[in-house]
Amino acid sequence: MKRPSLPRMLLRGLFRRCAWCGGRGAFFTGWTSKQSTCRTCGLNWRRGDVGYELGAAATAAIISVGPLVLLLGAVLAVTWPDVHVVPMLIVLGVGAVVMPILLYPSSYTTWQAVDILLRPPEPDDFESVGEASASNAS
Repeated sequence: MKRPSLPRMLLRGLFRRCAWCGGRGAFFTGWTSKQSTCRTCGLNWRRGDVGYELGAAATAAIISVGPLVLLLGAVLAVTWPDVHVVPMLIVLGVGAVVMPILLYPSSYTTWQAVDILLRPPEPDDFESVGEASASNAS
């Protein structure tokens, strides 16, 4: 299979799809539970990389905290010099707790898109879809 373009892979990741094949809900079986291979193409989730979760956590920080920092800057720019600090901190604090939970699956699949860009999959990174279903069931 030909490698998809970077924008396409990132969009697939943002919408919780497999960055390689675009399969819907490819890795996530629930909001936080995931399986080891894509249910559509059989791509392995981690592909032998030990530090995979660190990249996914960094991606989660960027896509969840980034908008909060932009919101903070916008609020300060609009309300300066009469900034209402307590309401702003409450809204940003709630956002800092809720956003990472809401964006957890998207951050992992977005990181997978970046990982695929940096390390294109090899044929041994795939399992046949039937084998993947059987190994995940046991």
